[in-house]
Amino acid sequence: MAQKVAIGSDHAGFHLKTALSHWLSAQSYEVVDVGTDSEERVDYPHFGAAVARMVAAGEVVRGVVVCGSGQGVCMAANKVPGARAGVVRDDHDAQMIRQHNDANIACFGERVTDVATAVSALGVFMATEFEAGRHTVRVDQLGALDHGDEI
Repeated sequence: MAQKVAIGSDHAGFHLKTALSHWLSAQSYEVVDVGTDSEERVDYPHFGAAVARMVAAGEVVRGVVVCGSGQGVCMAANKVPGARAGVVRDDHDAQMIRQHNDANIACFGERVTDVATAVSALGVFMATEFEAGRHTVRVDQLGALDHGDEI
């Protein structure tokens, strides 16, 4: 059975989202597209949160969100407890957020990252495992913050 990946974007990320969705499908992932489906103006928090909710609920293994810069959808996704989203500009970003932060959502900016770079970075994001070890304590602290706990 193919692993499910949720993907979403606002209007400013629509074209890059489409390219990343096609790449994921070509890699045999089952893609759950939460929208948007055009360049018509929409608000990014809806799409960042929709993907994050699916990831946090365990409905998908990972999430991908896209807006103009990657920053807005990242902020929206990180408001959902259980989501660990990071902005990805290149392969190094993708590797680090997976290895050190156990990120489960990659955030891209269509206006700042070209398709080839984003596809390569998404490949790294999907293939990289969490290193655990010394990083586990920090990821656990992020989880505590989700619940309003002091760290």
